[in-house]
Amino acid sequence: MQKEILSVSEINLYIKKLLQQDGRMSSVLVRGEISNFTRHSSGHLYFSLKDKTGAIKCVMFRSNAQRLQFQPGHGMEVLVSGYVSVYERDGVYQLYVEQMMAAGAGALHLAYEKLKKKLEGEGLFDKMNKRPLPFLPQKVGIVTSPTGAAIRDLLSIIHRRNAGVSVYVVPAIVQGQEGIASICQSLEILYQRDMDVIIVGRGGGSLEELWCFNEEAVVRKIAASPVPIISAVGHETDVTLADFAADVRAATPSMAAELAVPEKNQLEEVLSLRQRTLEQRFSSLLLHKKQYLAHLASHRLLQKPELLLQDRQQLLDETADKLEKAIQLNLAQKKQEFAVRVEKLNALSPLHVLGRGYALCQKENGQVIRSASDAAVGERVQIVLEKGCLTASVLDREE
Repeated sequence: MQKEILSVSEINLYIKKLLQQDGRMSSVLVRGEISNFTRHSSGHLYFSLKDKTGAIKCVMFRSNAQRLQFQPGHGMEVLVSGYVSVYERDGVYQLYVEQMMAAGAGALHLAYEKLKKKLEGEGLFDKMNKRPLPFLPQKVGIVTSPTGAAIRDLLSIIHRRNAGVSVYVVPAIVQGQEGIASICQSLEILYQRDMDVIIVGRGGGSLEELWCFNEEAVVRKIAASPVPIISAVGHETDVTLADFAADVRAATPSMAAELAVPEKNQLEEVLSLRQRTLEQRFSSLLLHKKQYLAHLASHRLLQKPELLLQDRQQLLDETADKLEKAIQLNLAQKKQEFAVRVEKLNALSPLHVLGRGYALCQKENGQVIRSASDAAVGERVQIVLEKGCLTASVLDREE
């Protein structure tokens, strides 16, 4: 039996296609220790992941590597995600890494993604439910640590932008296991008050320090806010589940204060500008209307309204003349038609026949006598002539 002869490249391509068709290998999470780490001048990362009994070659291209939040190195334990495929040129299978996390952070990341998927499925993060922030809030509630830099920034910026806004600060523990219940209790206090907008958050920190804002109880409490709520946790690169649950995410507490409270001086300038614009437009409109009114007042019909009546009278006379001519023409046509019909009737009239010397013989009851046998001797008859009528008696008859 003859076997198909394959080239090396064909074998490598075949194995690559097999891996691509394997759904399990198209998306994998792998935990291991980095070895033989190299950062190429192109920005790509080349390394191996190993455990006690095995190793696999890995590559992380620059487009993914530049998003790393830490500096990987030899001996570091990491959790990576990506897919397994074959590098055809060398016939080597390797792991193409798309994301990489330190092993401790990796476990938190898995918990983060799991809870995020769950709450998304419940519609807790639905953008259709997001509420706009009030334009001019009078009461702003804040839940944060009373001793951190965040509260100082929030109060300073709000006071500078609009000193007339009332600020209600409910302190809370914002990290660790105690922070979960503390944040929820502080939010509940503000929920019982008539707030216009609420800010919840803290300053920057490690993933572990910010983790209480990824806890399910806190996320659900934020989503249940009766008024628009702003999440301001950490720095711009920190994204927590609280950010998805809030109506608005602020990259920092300072930005949250700017989003919540418009600057009074700017508003006054805008109002002043709009007032001047309205006054100018009103003056322009009023001037236009005055000019239009003056134009109407100078019109000859308003100066001499009898001109309009004269025009209408002349038009009425012209219309009456046309109507009279039309009536006369129509009457002449009807007379002509009548004469033609009378002429036709005369041609068919028996009187026309009598005019040629003929006579019409009738009995006294008006019956026309057509035959001699229709009248008896001695019977009185009438003879109708063209002019007049004769009464006669039948002396004799001949049939």
